[in-house]
Order: sequence, then structure tokens, then C-alpha cells
Amino acid sequence: MMRVIFAIYFGVACLITGLQFLTEYLKTQDSILSELKQLEETVRGPISTSLWQYNQNQLDALIDGLIKMPIIEGVDVLDKHAKNIISKRSYTSASVPLSMFDTKSDLYWSLNEKRIFLGSLTLYSSSGIVLDRVLFGFSLIAITAIIKLSILFWLFVWAFDRYLAIPLKELMSQVDEVQLSQNVNKRINISNIDNNELGQLQKHINDMLSAMERDRERLLENEQAKRSWLEDAVAKRTEELQILNEKLKELARRDSLTGALNRGSFFEMAEYLLVLSQRQKSPASFILMDLDHFKMINDTHGHFVGDKVLIHFTHTIRTFLRKTDLIGRLGGEEFAIFLPDAGIDDAFRLADKIRKAISDSILEVDGKTVAYTVSLGVASSGQKDHLIDELFKRADKKLYGAKDKGRDRVEK
Repeated sequence: MMRVIFAIYFGVACLITGLQFLTEYLKTQDSILSELKQLEETVRGPISTSLWQYNQNQLDALIDGLIKMPIIEGVDVLDKHAKNIISKRSYTSASVPLSMFDTKSDLYWSLNEKRIFLGSLTLYSSSGIVLDRVLFGFSLIAITAIIKLSILFWLFVWAFDRYLAIPLKELMSQVDEVQLSQNVNKRINISNIDNNELGQLQKHINDMLSAMERDRERLLENEQAKRSWLEDAVAKRTEELQILNEKLKELARRDSLTGALNRGSFFEMAEYLLVLSQRQKSPASFILMDLDHFKMINDTHGHFVGDKVLIHFTHTIRTFLRKTDLIGRLGGEEFAIFLPDAGIDDAFRLADKIRKAISDSILEVDGKTVAYTVSLGVASSGQKDHLIDELFKRADKKLYGAKDKGRDRVEK
């Protein structure tokens, strides 16, 4: 930062010094132009006389005298046709000045109260003459500027180090300690500072640390409260999800129309109950049911009425079942019942009750009267039956036997 500040100060000092030099240069140039005009007024008469009298020697002497003057670099005398009469320079072609400036005036001769134009006189001066005059004064200005710049720079370095650099280093060191420290009560305490901006900065930092400590405590309290609320919400949500999952599992196991077990769930649970019955050496029975001429009901009355028949059939069966019995819809109009702890005779009696209840029932749907019957096949497990498919196959044969014998009957 010191280098940047010094560079800025040095640049400003050089700019001001340059402006002073330019001002002095222009002022000196104006002064020399004024002197040239005064010389023109002084020599204009003699030169005009020499031109009128065609006195070349006198004209040369006048021009040589002008060239020897310190402020003149060149003289041009032109006749009335703008042709050179005399053109002299005080410098050679190898030492031409960087820039030239001049004054020009016309030469006249008065005769019988008439002004006769004889030609023109031009006096030249250069930047070299201006610089020669300015150089001494500018040298003093430059030396003074360098001395002031050096003194001010070292004063600035001392003041910066005493009042800013050392306190700032201490401030940064203590800030690092606060940042790395586990003690939230630690504060900044800079030694040897006056009641200035650094003192105010120290106060503001300490106020900020106090505010951060309070905010930290509030955040910890809020986070603890949010954590407790979140834990309660998660527990409640988990319980709701468990209940929902159970409902979804139950829905996945059920036929969406009748509420009976679907084919997969029915056979899975029936298989389990069959194995359990075999272990307990108790009988189990399988009833397979198929609605008679159900396709005719759909074709005659429509699928909406057909769905109502399936629902009515399921509800009717449920009135005859125990809580331990299973009912499933195997597909279309085909249903099955698994009866644990029930022999072939008990199963036959239940099947016949279902058949009679269905045969005697009349269903009213949208003003339409629908009557239907069901055929049933019954099979009971033996000691060698370990798979539910074996009971299903035997019940299926009995069911087809019932259909072959005219439907609306039970076969065992």
C-alpha cells in the first residue's frame, strides 16, 4: 500500500511540476515575443531607410547586429514582391532548434505624405532561447520539489508505521486469534491507540463479536427447537407412512371390484394354511366356484350389471364364512374358498348353502331383474397333500363335473 500511495503522490508532484514548467515556458515565450516586437519597432526605420536608399552595406550591418542579439535566431528581409533580400541564421544546419516562433512586420517609406510599401521584416527566436531563460528557475523548482517530496515521504512513512501499520498488524493478529479460538467471549484489545478511527474500528469489531455471540446462541436455540419439531414430525410421518403402507399392501392383495383376495394372494395364504393344517393333522377343504352363463349376463344386460352380480355374489358368500376362511377371485367369474379345519362333508354343506342362497336370490339393478346360479366343486386335503395346487386341480375336476351334469349343483 505504501508503494501505491507514494507512486500516486510522486505522479501528482511530477504533474504539478510539469504544469509549473509549462506555465513558466509559455510566460517566457511571451516575454521574448514582446522583446522581438520592440526590436522590430526599433530597427524598422533604419532598415526601411537602407532599402529606400539601396544601401546594402548599411542593411548588412543592421542585420548582423540583430543576429548577434541573444534572443534572435534568424532574420528575413523580403522586398515588395516577397523575394528574399537578406536571410540570416545564428545556427547551422546541424544544430536546428526544436521549434521556432517569429514576429513579422511590413516596411514602409513616407514620401509626400504617401506610404510606399518596401517589403517585410521577420525576426525569429526559438525554444532553445526560452529554455535557457527558464532552466535556472526550473532547476530551483525541481530541486525544491525533490526536497519536499523526500521529506514528506519519510514523514509519511514514519506516521503510517506509527499510527497505522503497527496497530493494524496487532489488530489482524488478534482477529486471527479470535477466529481460531474456541472462546466465544474473547475480544479485541489493541495497545497504544488514540481515540481515532482505529479505536472506533476496534469498538465496532467488539460490538460485532458480541452480536455474533448473541446470534449464535439464538441460532443454537432455534436449531434445537427445529430439531425437536423435525424429530416429532418425522416420527409422526413415519407412523402415517407405515399405516399407509399397510393399507397399500392390503389393497394390493385385494381384487379392486369385489374386495376378495386376488389370485396370487389367495394361493399364497391358502398354501400357508394348508401347511399349518398338515402340521396340526387337521383337515382342510377347497371350494372352487364358477358363475353359470355369466357371459350371457354381460351380453344381455351389459358389463355394469355383470360387475354388480360379481359384487352381490361375493357379499352373499361372506355371510356364510368364518373369520379364518379365505375367499379369492381367481379370474373373471371364477372364485375359490379355502376352509381350514373343515372336512369334505362340512365343505359340501357350506357349498350347498351358498348354491341355494344364490339360486334363490334375485338382484335388482337399474330396474332390471337378474337371476343367476353357481356351480361348485369341493375337494378336501389328504395326508400326502402338501401343495395347494393339488387341491385346486381336484376341485377344478369336480367343478367341471358339476357343469357337465347341468350346472347349479355341487360335486365332491
